[in-house]
Amino acid sequence: MTRVLDAAGDPPAAGAIQRAVAALAAGEAIGVPTDTVYGLAARADVAGATAAIFELKGRPEGLALPVLVASVGQAARVGEGLDEGAGGPARRLVEHFWPGGLTVVVRRRPGPAMDLGGDPATVGLRCPDHPVIRALCSEVGPLPTTSANRHGEPPITRAEDVAATFPGLLVLDAGRCDGAPSTVVDCTGAGVRLIREGDIPWARIETALA
Repeated sequence: MTRVLDAAGDPPAAGAIQRAVAALAAGEAIGVPTDTVYGLAARADVAGATAAIFELKGRPEGLALPVLVASVGQAARVGEGLDEGAGGPARRLVEHFWPGGLTVVVRRRPGPAMDLGGDPATVGLRCPDHPVIRALCSEVGPLPTTSANRHGEPPITRAEDVAATFPGLLVLDAGRCDGAPSTVVDCTGAGVRLIREGDIPWARIETALA
């Protein structure tokens, strides 16, 4: 039985999404398309699932997994300062740039533990501009996700290469994914600090906050 499923389209193929939902519920890591590159995703609320990502990728546990979401509202259930009506910089930035190439690092809300690695008090959140991963997040909730490659190797842009790198992995295929990496900003302090400049130039961030 093939483990690479055609999920292309907007909306994406429902059968492929439901098979991915089932795999995630079983604690599997899966390969997913995003607006940047292909990623490895797993459910944060299934014991041991995110550990599979660290093991597959060889990712150091000190490097926290970012979390992809379907909407600002979904992100607000995980991170602070993102609620509707919040006037802080994080909310202003996500309203301006989501869905798209901006990851905001915010304080994590108290609640069920998410094993993301790194600092347990913070979380990096992004709403991607890709129908497949957003449809998946709509079904299962926020998904810890990182690029689908061995740690230190180049990102992977094709589903068949994800499958070859990680044999047996279920992979949703939506064609080539080779967008620029997201810009990452830290909103946990009094101001906004640039961590990594990517798809969105820092000058545009400053303008949005002015």
